[in-house]
Amino acid sequence: MDDVPLNEKPDLTLAYLVKQDLYALSVGDLEERIDALKAEISRCEAAMKDRGSTKSAADKLFKI
Repeated sequence: MDDVPLNEKPDLTLAYLVKQDLYALSVGDLEERIDALKAEISRCEAAMKDRGSTKSAADKLFKI
């Protein structure tokens, strides 16, 4: 099992990223950043989809 506490606060890296000056980054750095952000979006979408299917299964189980 993971040793991650259930009430762990979200990482504030995103709050830092949106404030970072993009002018100082090279085109390569920006492309790398975009790729990483796209991967994170995909990961979030998959997590949302998983939660939706879990909720649907729970709704069916407890439906009267």
